[in-house]
Amino acid sequence: MSERDEFLAWIDTEWRAAEVALHNGDPAPRAAIWSEREPVTVFGAWRNAVGQQEVRELFRVLGERFTGSPDSSFELVAGDAVGDLAYTVGYEHTQASVDGESKTYTLRVTQVYRREDGDWKVVHRHGDDFSPLKEL
Repeated sequence: MSERDEFLAWIDTEWRAAEVALHNGDPAPRAAIWSEREPVTVFGAWRNAVGQQEVRELFRVLGERFTGSPDSSFELVAGDAVGDLAYTVGYEHTQASVDGESKTYTLRVTQVYRREDGDWKVVHRHGDDFSPLKEL
């Protein structure tokens, strides 16, 4: 299995499970796959965070806001791993309960990963609302 294939298998398993858990109100699995080394950053659809303290607080707040996700998927557009660095670009399609209200949305997401002690860890996330432009 190639380096890229091994990385993408991790995306399909550990990373995916952490995202599902977060959308069901449990931020611990997401926190576990994030680097504990600086720098870490989030340019989020709802909120930004820079550094360990802000990133962990962001995950806690998101865990409180999400109370259930009956459906979600990740549409990978591009991704690769070379040595100890990797990235993914894709669309996160989510149906979730946010603050008690049912929401359906798509985020355009770019993430950067670093291999630490043999495990992949997220070091940066940029996610924004994706609403295709209407034809002019």
